[in-house]
Amino acid sequence: MRSKSKTAWLAIVLAALPALAQAATPAALTGDEAAFRGLYQELVEINTTRSVGSCTQAAQAMRAHLASAGIPESDLHIVAPPNDSKNGALIALLRGQETAPKPILLLAHIDVVEAKREDWERDPFKLVEENGFFYARGASDDKAMAAIFTDTLVRLKKEGFKPRRSIKLALTCGEETPDTFNTVRWLTQTQPDALAAEFALNEGAGGELDASGKPVTLQIQAGEKVYQDFELEASDVGGHSSRPTKNNPIVRLSIGLARLGTHNFHIAFNPATRGYFEAQAKTAAPAVAADMRAVLANSSDEAAAERLWAINPGWNGALRTTCVVTQITGGHAANALPQRVRANVNCRILPGVAIAEVQREITSTLADEKISVAPSGDPGMQSPPPPLTPSILGPVRQVADSIWPGVALVPTMSTGATDGRFLNASGVPTYGLSGIFADAEGSHAHGLNERIRVQSLLNGRRFLYEVVKIYATQQ
Repeated sequence: MRSKSKTAWLAIVLAALPALAQAATPAALTGDEAAFRGLYQELVEINTTRSVGSCTQAAQAMRAHLASAGIPESDLHIVAPPNDSKNGALIALLRGQETAPKPILLLAHIDVVEAKREDWERDPFKLVEENGFFYARGASDDKAMAAIFTDTLVRLKKEGFKPRRSIKLALTCGEETPDTFNTVRWLTQTQPDALAAEFALNEGAGGELDASGKPVTLQIQAGEKVYQDFELEASDVGGHSSRPTKNNPIVRLSIGLARLGTHNFHIAFNPATRGYFEAQAKTAAPAVAADMRAVLANSSDEAAAERLWAINPGWNGALRTTCVVTQITGGHAANALPQRVRANVNCRILPGVAIAEVQREITSTLADEKISVAPSGDPGMQSPPPPLTPSILGPVRQVADSIWPGVALVPTMSTGATDGRFLNASGVPTYGLSGIFADAEGSHAHGLNERIRVQSLLNGRRFLYEVVKIYATQQ
């Protein structure tokens, strides 16, 4: 019996080996795609975490590729604050034939979120290609676009392309840890000419694949919500836990947070979010499309909005300001009445809504005068969404039709936060555009086993290269 079982087990394993080998086989690449893969792998495998990594090392590596392509050293600059050896960024320039037009800015951050090896299935700082995906920290966010933009300048320079307007590349640091240091904020405050541009392309939007892997929608992001933390605090004199009072700060704050947890800020549309839901309603399932149209027609239709929220929390985030409790601390001893309790409430505020207005609504919702509410951290960056003009949308539509015929072009607003908030506020219209498609599971950005589809990365490379060429030559 044992012999037969082993024989049967071995037969199953041998039968499965061809499929397993095929699944693990790296994608076949053309000559310049192979060179791009090498550049991408080099960038991904340079640790750029805040704790032990170095953005400067990554910036220097990408500068070497651009210099080898023939871009003069005088147009390749590593910039960093004084006495800061780790937070270097690369500013590169491919000069245009005309000096009057402002350049196009290609913006990508090269720092990444922390990653612990013991938590990952694979080494987070080794690029692994498996089953049609690349896995690594930063494989998607945001070294995919950083590698694509660097590779684009390399290709353009090598082929002798002469753009009408200059193309500027900024590979920056600190996007993931802006409260500590952020290149874009630092440069806009201290060296505004370094990032000056007609407009910028940035992370913030991708594409959506259906269940069969077919591209369905290509997003272009125009505007983003405002990030703002608030500190809530309740306090009392405390005392012995055997003598409870009616003014327990933990209880008071808990009741207030429960009220805030069930409170919905009102729904409001801007051109990007209205365009997004109008486009999604054309491809969504009938019941979902009906709810989208209902909310578009009547922003007070909370029943329809609730059903959309249950399907996709991101849709709720696009419809309204959201505030959620993320941290709570309080009490000082197991046998004492609490003297103080604090909570952090993180808000993502719709563009154009004042932070003070959100603070007033939180205070009103808590309905307890003994709970204080105050903004925490740096004030959120307020900036109007950039316009989606024909000169911006036209090249996107043209290239998208050639690569993904029939794909829907969908405007969107970022519900998170990118470096675009600093650029928009400084007067540089900034658009999220990648052409990198993902399935419903997404990229696992900021989480374990971050990934990106190999074919999606290569398609995004082709898309951005062609779009940039058109932008650089149009009037």
